[in-house]
Amino acid sequence: MELTGAQWRKSTRSSGNGGDCVEVADNLPSIVGVRDSKDPAGPALVFRPAAWRAFVRMTKAHDPA
Repeated sequence: MELTGAQWRKSTRSSGNGGDCVEVADNLPSIVGVRDSKDPAGPALVFRPAAWRAFVRMTKAHDPA
């Protein structure tokens, strides 16, 4: 899957100590990319937008915070 043009942003749930960071690129028209910020040239997970929205919705629904 081609992620050229992806604009990566760090998750608001990532820790502030420089580790355990997840970045999301949701600016592409038909995919959402997710990667480890410590390895930006490494592999990325790719989701369809509807699947990503469902994942985020379920994560928020089960958030103990």
